[in-house]
Amino acid sequence: MNSLAPRTTTLTPSLTLAIDAKAKKLKAEGVDVCGFGAGEPDFDTPQHIKDAAAAALADGFTKYTPSSGTPELRAAIAEKLKKENGLNYKPSQVIVNCGAKHSCYNAIIATCGVGDEVVIPAPYWLSYLEMVKLADATPVIVPTQEANGFKLTADEFRAAMTPATKLIILNSPSNPTGAVYTKEELQALAEVAVEEDILILSDEIYEKITYDHTPHVSLASLGQEIYDLTITVNGFSKAYSMTGWRLGYIAAPDPIAAAIDSIQSHSTSNPTSFAQKGAIAALKGDQSFISDMHRAFVERRAFMHEKLASIPGVTCVKPMGAFYMLPNISSFGLGSVQFCERLLEEQKVACVPGIAFGSDAHIRLSYACSMENITKGLERIAAFCGSLK
Repeated sequence: MNSLAPRTTTLTPSLTLAIDAKAKKLKAEGVDVCGFGAGEPDFDTPQHIKDAAAAALADGFTKYTPSSGTPELRAAIAEKLKKENGLNYKPSQVIVNCGAKHSCYNAIIATCGVGDEVVIPAPYWLSYLEMVKLADATPVIVPTQEANGFKLTADEFRAAMTPATKLIILNSPSNPTGAVYTKEELQALAEVAVEEDILILSDEIYEKITYDHTPHVSLASLGQEIYDLTITVNGFSKAYSMTGWRLGYIAAPDPIAAAIDSIQSHSTSNPTSFAQKGAIAALKGDQSFISDMHRAFVERRAFMHEKLASIPGVTCVKPMGAFYMLPNISSFGLGSVQFCERLLEEQKVACVPGIAFGSDAHIRLSYACSMENITKGLERIAAFCGSLK
């Protein structure tokens, strides 16, 4: 008897988590490994946020909250979205989830099913594909071009559509490419979505991390018609270095928000109670941490891009947001998995194969790590690439 549901048999384990785990295991064994796999800031959560959660614990705030989050936190998120993003959501349209990954999953489960197609621009964050499969929907992968900064065009979107297209997933700033869509580019995509009545999941978790004065634009702010089709996803992991706290949120039209609330009430129930108190402190407290972290990322980005671009055989689009580089290593004649396996074995450098993100021509490096790690790791990558010529 086959005891597994068919939807589980096509899932692929997360290569990013697998690479990070392997690197940490080697480090625990005393091996000098330079890790570029982790997608989390290497900064501690700001103290005032930790203090708020600790105070909540001390006060006994350890019981169930509403499944969609506390009214106080939902109101604070709605206020943030209006002030910073130009988005008018009622607190009832905001659902707090167990991380932005959970937010994306709930949004896809709530809106997609058998017979539905979901457009995913590639390179993509690897979990989007698997979430669509878990919803029994069909992912439609649309390759983007390096020459265009890895951004989907309206024409490419239109060409990928069929009568079955239900949803498109946009991630700006993007993991893994660092692409940031301009207002005009988003407007062009929004016009297509409105014409065809297609929902858009707008994953904006990296909104606070953009470069060269590039503004972040929330898709749903571009007009009532696209607002009515957009599910906005955000969270606390990247901006406030709260990855382990597992707090994300969606803001969506009333029927979708209500459906996600219902799904959550029967699956996870509420996000952790005292973590929500920390999230309120994050939104309402001192924001200088973000600027401090951003300055470090600016320095690392410039250094890493310069070094990667100087390696013969490597090309690399300069990211405009997030904290990843996606160098093209196809000139060496190796697939991304083989490249990364040999790089780890021969030079003790851990990167993520690009095939996990839909492009075997690339590898992903995170610069959410120390300059010491970056400097040493890039020297080793240059040496490895030199050995392949």
